[in-house]
Amino acid sequence: MGDYVVVLEAPIIVRDVETSEDAINVAVSKVAKALNKEKLDFVRVEIGYSQCPVCGAHFESAFVIGSVGLVGMYLTIKVYNAQTVEHAERIAKAVIGKALKKVPLKVYEIRELTEEDEGDGVELGE
Repeated sequence: MGDYVVVLEAPIIVRDVETSEDAINVAVSKVAKALNKEKLDFVRVEIGYSQCPVCGAHFESAFVIGSVGLVGMYLTIKVYNAQTVEHAERIAKAVIGKALKKVPLKVYEIRELTEEDEGDGVELGE
């Protein structure tokens, strides 16, 4: 059994926004509300970053076209007592997917939990 930190990528679509900052604010609010409704306040929500293909600079993954925004987000969860890395991935997707229905979740990173990574998470009971 292992303990893991799983980071998932999620594309969040928001409507009636004018700027990328508006899109980010609405997306964070929307995701936080959905997670809190399912009592998943231990999931860390962060804005995703993209890399410019020309200059290589990083920028926030928020795009607005015609009052519709697309915001890339990272959702981080700690999974305890998973049998394998794949098992930790399935647990994370199931837990977060329960709150964010119809949002495709993709694994960005999975790493073993270290002593630095403390706090709440999901534990799989026997």
